[in-house]
Amino acid sequence: MQLGRALLHALHNAGISVLYQDREMKTVWARNMRPPWISDTGVSDTGGSETGVSDTGDSNGILPLAQAERIGAAKRKVVASGNPEHLELSIPADDGVRWFQIWIDADHDDGGAVQGVVTTMVETTEQKRREQTLKTLLREVSHRSKNLLAIIQSIATQTSRYSDTLSDFLTRFRGRLQSLASSQDLVTSSNWRGAALRELVSGQVGRYGADPVRSLRFRGANPYLNPNAALHIGLAMHELAVNSVSYGALSRADGFVEVTADLTAASAGETALSLTWAEAIGANDNQPSEKRFGSVALERVVPASLNGTAKLEITGDRLEYHLVVPRGNFETD
Repeated sequence: MQLGRALLHALHNAGISVLYQDREMKTVWARNMRPPWISDTGVSDTGGSETGVSDTGDSNGILPLAQAERIGAAKRKVVASGNPEHLELSIPADDGVRWFQIWIDADHDDGGAVQGVVTTMVETTEQKRREQTLKTLLREVSHRSKNLLAIIQSIATQTSRYSDTLSDFLTRFRGRLQSLASSQDLVTSSNWRGAALRELVSGQVGRYGADPVRSLRFRGANPYLNPNAALHIGLAMHELAVNSVSYGALSRADGFVEVTADLTAASAGETALSLTWAEAIGANDNQPSEKRFGSVALERVVPASLNGTAKLEITGDRLEYHLVVPRGNFETD
């Protein structure tokens, strides 16, 4: 009796339902039966012909007809062959789909004849949902990894095109990879949601020994960039910071850059992000006159990846970079 009570408690705690039926599919006893295996009238755990369970164990039609027929056919097969059967069922529910694992075993008498069937039902809905969520996440990781590899391949190709020596290529390529890694860290820490613009800009400027508190003056909106926008805008900020440290304002002890972010009205009533990097370069700051990957990335690669527009202007003693990012690349509170 103690063992029986202990087993009943174990069945209840584990969410396992057990139904015993004779060869004619008449219910003999049932334990821990729950919807959808019983109707609202319920099934007692004392045995007998339960009113809540039909002859096929389909809880008086609560199960869809097709599923009830599958269970009934499997039970008849077990009675005929004496071999166990296993089913996985998905049942429509108010909150989606409920999943169940069902085992049907033959109960043999002392002579080996089948005298009944034991049906064990376990709900696996949460496990199934976790598996589906994991599959979705893995597909997303695969998709984003391919995108990241494509970006890296593009950077490698363009960097080699504008590098004079292998040493020059390695230095520039490593810096750009580190920039991507820094932006990717922000994206990953947000569970792939993206990155806040201010944090992204500050991180890229701060990577080159500059104190963002002193050397960066950020004004305006702080939208949340999606992962793709975070990587490409991070790359643009990297190129601008490297150029500034080499030739511009950040090459001087008292130099600083200004980054302004405005949300402006665009076509079709959409809101666009207008991002401006500005710095005083000084009369003695020798900017390279030829096109290099930095300017190609700023004027072509980054805006094309965001379906936006960009302009890099160097006039006299001032450098300004204007990037317009369409809605869909960011969200605001």
